[in-house]
Amino acid sequence: MSTDKPSSNTSLFDRFLNLIGNFNLLFCSVALVVLTVIFGWLVFGRYVLNDTPTWVEQVSLLLVVYIGFLGASVGIHKKTHLGVSVFREISPRPVQRMFELMSHVIMTGFGLVMVIYGYKLTVFRWPTEIPLIHVTEGLRAIPIMLSGICIVLFSIGHLIHFFKDTADEETS
Repeated sequence: MSTDKPSSNTSLFDRFLNLIGNFNLLFCSVALVVLTVIFGWLVFGRYVLNDTPTWVEQVSLLLVVYIGFLGASVGIHKKTHLGVSVFREISPRPVQRMFELMSHVIMTGFGLVMVIYGYKLTVFRWPTEIPLIHVTEGLRAIPIMLSGICIVLFSIGHLIHFFKDTADEETS
């Protein structure tokens, strides 16, 4: 969870985005703990009980997909995602701002693509069942769509701040 306390000028939308980001972070943290526990059970079952639990692999694959996609959306929110910033850092301030704007616009578009095609993949895979755990295969595609929604929202938040900062720079 983030230790950032909302300041008096934090908008309702920013607080909403922080809530989503913190929820995703909490969900991913719990999923990692569950992943660790079930792998512990796998080792115990295999070497102590001599009875390997076969469902562990499928559950762990499902958890890893959720951890990866929802964790990536948190990286967008906190601006800790992968990026090459050397060109931006050596550029003049107006070019830096242009790169920043392009980055947020591209991320918004990428998030929209994830939502659309994540939804299509979820619908396509919904009738199929994951072997051994007997749940719909569509559950593996849902995090793509959820991550896309989060990325769009977080990118819109960054764009709002970008234009607010630009307006503040022009007035000062």
